[in-house]
Amino acid sequence: MKKYLAHGVLAGLLSALAAIIFQYIYQEAMFLDFSSVLNSGSIIGSCMLGCMLMAIGFWGIEKINKPKLKGWLNIIVIVLTFLSILGPLSMTLPLDVEFPEMFPGLAIPMHFFPALIFFGLDPFFNSKNSIK
Repeated sequence: MKKYLAHGVLAGLLSALAAIIFQYIYQEAMFLDFSSVLNSGSIIGSCMLGCMLMAIGFWGIEKINKPKLKGWLNIIVIVLTFLSILGPLSMTLPLDVEFPEMFPGLAIPMHFFPALIFFGLDPFFNSKNSIK
């Protein structure tokens, strides 16, 4: 369980860091401010939640001793990640937000960071030389 907890926490923190850096760069480059709609706290919370749910899923697969289900869990995570982008696409922003059409360009890439970083760190936590 410790291995999966560490994997989830590290992936959550790294994906949150990447998303916050992306938010800063995007907003500075486009001269925008979506901080009233999307703030650092919500980014950190959603990245941590997503990565911890993935870690719990991987732990559950190990617990029931069905390693062949790992591929199916990966597919479920990918499908859910793609479905999650429907939120920013359908979101109606407050009237005082300038250039609301630019919001999906900020929010949609962030939806892929947790899965991307979780899957990228997987070989470090699930191999012969993994962290115990």
